[in-house]
Amino acid sequence: MLALHLFDEEGRLAAVIENRPGSQGSVVIYNHLAQTFGAITPEAAEHGLQLYAEHVDEALSNPGKHPNIDRLLALIPDGSALQVKPVVACW
Repeated sequence: MLALHLFDEEGRLAAVIENRPGSQGSVVIYNHLAQTFGAITPEAAEHGLQLYAEHVDEALSNPGKHPNIDRLLALIPDGSALQVKPVVACW
């Protein structure tokens, strides 16, 4: 998998998580959440924060340092969901 594209409820591209050093864990977590919950819903976001456990306090103390955690934190009170589409290489 090269990346994950995240789409808002209107179908607009909201974010891209590239499968590269520094964000590979986020690709795994977001992909797992999408497969388990069908989308990144508030419930999925709460579960995702448990998976990111050791980094959540740092993300709360330093907004912007962990944008993939920030995104999950924002979804919970917002009540919205993100659809996830994997981008794979086709050879």
